Amino acid sequence: MARPLSWADQLKQRVISMNFVELVDFLEHRMTMQHIYQPLLVRSLVDAGGSATIRQLAVAFLDQDESQIVFYEKKIKEMPLKVLRRHGVVASRGNLVELTTGRLSFEEKAQIRMICDRKLQEYILKRGLGIWDYRMLETEPVPGNLRNRVLAESGGRCALCGATNKDRPLDVDHIKPRSKGGKNEYTNLQVLCSRCNRAKGNKEDTDYREMAQDVAVPGCPFCYESIKDRIVEEFDSVCAIPDGFPVTAGHHLVITKRHTPDWFAMTQAERNDADSLLRMLKNRLADEDRSITGFNIGMNAGESAGQTVFHVHIHLIPRRDGDTKNPRGGVRGVIPGMMNY
Repeated sequence: MARPLSWADQLKQRVISMNFVELVDFLEHRMTMQHIYQPLLVRSLVDAGGSATIRQLAVAFLDQDESQIVFYEKKIKEMPLKVLRRHGVVASRGNLVELTTGRLSFEEKAQIRMICDRKLQEYILKRGLGIWDYRMLETEPVPGNLRNRVLAESGGRCALCGATNKDRPLDVDHIKPRSKGGKNEYTNLQVLCSRCNRAKGNKEDTDYREMAQDVAVPGCPFCYESIKDRIVEEFDSVCAIPDGFPVTAGHHLVITKRHTPDWFAMTQAERNDADSLLRMLKNRLADEDRSITGFNIGMNAGESAGQTVFHVHIHLIPRRDGDTKNPRGGVRGVIPGMMNY
């Protein structure tokens, strides 16, 4: 006589189904989310015609993972692009990369693909899955209760730029990256917004929670509360204001929202944000004023270098033909008489 199925076994064998209206109701009203995975899986199945293998779904997830795309963009720039460009195999202009061979025939393309596939297989057979070890260390997600604790204690704000979930998604970040052995432990977790987390990457292990106390310093003329009414542009951890004593028309300052004394004390994420904001400002100023033909970018670090406000601020100074008799030497002019060389 067959043994009766346990409740758990019955549940496993039970097939629950729903119609279109019920699915819409679930998605709109009953689905609770801690990440994008549920709607992404449903959408991926719809795109695949209703059914797909786990691997097909994983590939669809990867296509939507912006952090992975950014990771491989950086990986391409760091190694294969540099090497192949040095050997004359490829050329690049901005973000466009192309083979230097020019147009290839159908047969030539087939031969190149065949050689590349063979090289890939030879390397994988020789090294095995070890070639992806840096992506396969600890892949378990942060447990829900631990994630909720870290989010709650953060006050719902990015530890670096102060963004909330109304501004962009908040991530629970590993201070010591998992690719370096970082664990899913409370002491190794902090809250970063999606942009700051991508900017941090897996090479930095800065504990931004320790910097949360440095958001503002009483009396600092460049701390966020002191300048918020003058801000003309913001980009995550930095903002821009017109210089109070402009050298030329359009002179702006890019300033960190966190109080930090100089450029050398900035985090990599802050430097990345400052670089992006400088580019945005440069483009806007050049579009609005066609007389601008160049820019000086610089900052003072230390009293002996001329710094008077000890909250990092980067000068973006528009230049125009004829605004000085001899512009040769540019920023070398910080020491009088040393511009010409």
